[in-house]
Amino acid sequence: MAERTDVAYLCPMHSHIRRSSPGKCPKCGMDLVPEGTRFGLLRHMISSPLHLAVMAAVMVALMAAAMMMMR
Repeated sequence: MAERTDVAYLCPMHSHIRRSSPGKCPKCGMDLVPEGTRFGLLRHMISSPLHLAVMAAVMVALMAAAMMMMR
């Protein structure tokens, strides 16, 4: 099967970072994903238990802050 050579790889956080091959973003170090990949940032976030823990802690903190503001 022939490999596509016209695929551009983008950083999920910095869409102006474009490369012709896979690699890492020079700004944030995230894996570059093929252009048109849906949910690239979410896929990156769930790739590590540490990312999941940080994301859960942030969501809990935001919910607690919202509940305190409703009082």
